[in-house]
Amino acid sequence: MSDSKLYNIAVILAGGIGARVGGNTPKQLLPLEDGHSVLEHAVNAFEQSPHIHEVCIVMHPDYIIHAEQMLLANAWQKVRHIIPGGKERWESSVNAIRQIRGERLEAIGNENNCQLPTSNSANIVNLLLHDAARPFVSQEIIANVCQALEEHEAVVVAIPSTDTVYEMVDGNVARIPNRSTIMRAQTPQAFRLPLIAEAYTKAFPHLFTTQLGGKEGGSSSPLSGGVGGGFPTDDCGVVFSHMPDVPIHIVLGEEQNRKITFKEDI
Repeated sequence: MSDSKLYNIAVILAGGIGARVGGNTPKQLLPLEDGHSVLEHAVNAFEQSPHIHEVCIVMHPDYIIHAEQMLLANAWQKVRHIIPGGKERWESSVNAIRQIRGERLEAIGNENNCQLPTSNSANIVNLLLHDAARPFVSQEIIANVCQALEEHEAVVVAIPSTDTVYEMVDGNVARIPNRSTIMRAQTPQAFRLPLIAEAYTKAFPHLFTTQLGGKEGGSSSPLSGGVGGGFPTDDCGVVFSHMPDVPIHIVLGEEQNRKITFKEDI
């Protein structure tokens, strides 16, 4: 492990079913050429990194047993939690933030709590939120993100766009952004735990006081205030929209860190 005072927790978001891949099996459970699943590859990348201290898997509720079987089969040492995801990606992020934040608060409030290493409360806790559908994330990317977290509260991974991008309104080209300023987002996206919790709390005010979609406290409505007034599609969008004064540092990604979206991507 690094001598850094950062305590880095990788959150593997595997809550979806990947309908665009086709078939009845969620894409995160599909095997790659070596026989190991997409999810196993994603978890292994963070399990093997000396910069990662814990791993939390957020899984579709119907398939949690598969993740538990993988945990035993692979003898993962860093996986502390396998928790249910939500219908949308942001709900899975929320569930992970709640789990980890609640655990830390409990540890701080109870000195006799033995479930966490005693050094945790003194360390700076970061979450690295990673799409399970990106199984080819490299050790270099993980290391570079963790290194950037030494100086930055929010860090994302992106690669330059090689294609011209159009902004569309009513089916017509409304604007052609300068391609040199356009980056394509990848994961992991990493944040200080208090920062990402505050951003989601602002986006969804009852985040830590009610169950998602519950009647008490009210709201199961989507997050508001995405880029351009739309729905934030990732954690960076939530921070960008609701914590506008926080700089979001970019780490260069890699073409191999592609997202598996269609069957042909496997």
